[in-house]
Amino acid sequence: MAAPVKLLARPFRSESDFQVRRAGIIIKKNHPPADIFTERLKGWLDDKKIDITINEILPDLDILIIAGGDGTLLHVAEQAARYSIPVIGINLGNLGFLTELTEQEAFPALEKIINGSVSVENRMMLKARISREVRGLHPTEYRYALNEVVISKGTLDRVMQLSTRANQDFITTYKADGLIFSTPTGSTAYNLSAGGPLVYPGLASILVTPICPFMLSSRPILLPPETRLSTCIDNGPGCYSAKIIIDGQSDWDMQEGDILEIEVAEHPLLLITSPHRDYFSILRNKLHWGITQSVRNL
Repeated sequence: MAAPVKLLARPFRSESDFQVRRAGIIIKKNHPPADIFTERLKGWLDDKKIDITINEILPDLDILIIAGGDGTLLHVAEQAARYSIPVIGINLGNLGFLTELTEQEAFPALEKIINGSVSVENRMMLKARISREVRGLHPTEYRYALNEVVISKGTLDRVMQLSTRANQDFITTYKADGLIFSTPTGSTAYNLSAGGPLVYPGLASILVTPICPFMLSSRPILLPPETRLSTCIDNGPGCYSAKIIIDGQSDWDMQEGDILEIEVAEHPLLLITSPHRDYFSILRNKLHWGITQSVRNL
């Protein structure tokens, strides 16, 4: 398990100086405000003599600018992490958990990035694949998740039984509508809706959260990042299948005999953070904490 050890050796947050010569822009599809903003951004980058690519992720990019929302960023997180390209998100709707900057804050923040140091966070990612040896098939290619990997029963009526192990040690057989395996970054997504805990993104860990468990004693569990998880359908004889959903995208159909394998990915996402707000201010905004109270210095 060498990859997770390397990940743990990295600091969660660091100040970086880098020169921006080539910038990639990813535009939210079918969203006119994103197209309008991108035209302004292109002109601004041209004035700075910065080369631009649109909706294309290349290994030599110095920065990747997301013009959209969290969903747009999630779609490109895998490639950006593979190439170690720092990503900054410009949210053109409501403030996001990942796309922290508003349109009004975008250009002053980009000016600071180009002219000086920038704060970058290493956001842990998961990788997952389906092993199909029982059916005589090769394993699937790994897919990568910034938020979560979900096993969902879909529209079937029967409760799923999911036999789950951590490093070959048996955890339990979850009786539920599915399971969520999430990163700390993803703790504010589906995990939170399913009753899982909020986890600070700098805490390297894997969350396992059952969806609508049959037994109320079946609770979420937080595991160390070197854990290799595996789970399979254990509903007894008969045809049974489930959907595997990675960061909101349906990827595989999981059949009886298939084993879903999940572990920490080798490369984190390099996320440029907003100079205007911190993680807890985003939580207060999105979750409406203390909405009628003023923030006092302690």
